[in-house]
Amino acid sequence: MACAPRVPAVGLQTIIVERAQGVVTVTMNRPERKNAANATMWQELLDAFVAFRRSSSDRVLVLTGAGGAFCSGADITDPARVNGNPEDHQLRHMQFLAEVALTLHQLPKPTVAKIGGVAAGAGLGLGLGCDLTVAGESARLSTIFSRRGLSVDCGMSFLLPRLIGMPKAKELAFLADMLSAAEAAALGLVNRVVPDDQLDAFVDDWARRLAAGPPLALSMTKRLLEMGANTSMAEALEAEAWAQSVNFGSKDAAEAMAAFMAKREPEFRGH
Repeated sequence: MACAPRVPAVGLQTIIVERAQGVVTVTMNRPERKNAANATMWQELLDAFVAFRRSSSDRVLVLTGAGGAFCSGADITDPARVNGNPEDHQLRHMQFLAEVALTLHQLPKPTVAKIGGVAAGAGLGLGLGCDLTVAGESARLSTIFSRRGLSVDCGMSFLLPRLIGMPKAKELAFLADMLSAAEAAALGLVNRVVPDDQLDAFVDDWARRLAAGPPLALSMTKRLLEMGANTSMAEALEAEAWAQSVNFGSKDAAEAMAAFMAKREPEFRGH
């Protein structure tokens, strides 16, 4: 089946938002700065994440960067800083950055980071805040903060230990080495590494498969996995029981059974 053309959103300055068949692609678009996030980009990213969360037709979000880079972090040269109000205390700027990171992390639908080129600092935090991460073989990843006299932000104090364990998390945060894509994959920071010329096609395939999946079940699976990291086995089983009872009562589950019996692909509608 031919892919529908991507429909871009208009009026944006620092990101490109395109929609096609349930897939929303958000491209950070400041290639002259390796997509470093200025105040306008932080606000536009937040708006894009909120719009994705609210839309019933948007099923999966792909976050990527333009011009051969993912995101080199926050643009510390921007006079508007992070939240667009340069006279605010630094804490308020960091709280706004935290709002963007938390909104991405808590999206109830699948998210995929497509990392080509550099992902550093807050840019790496955005990538790791997605559910799945695919990197091109020439990608480079670093926490970078300690090299700038800073501590980690954008959720990395939460994400790194859970992804790779505390000893390796401390190593990456303290030393801020630049990792190759292969090194990142070996640590468990990324799900897959693919040749650069296959990155778009690989992520497009994953995104289409996710968009065609059962929205309710995927949303609850995402929530269950995140809760399961901080609950007991008994609590996890109870939460699974509640979620599965919702699934069994959904039209999507009935559609899945009908499709199985008819030996066809199901068409999930999210209800």
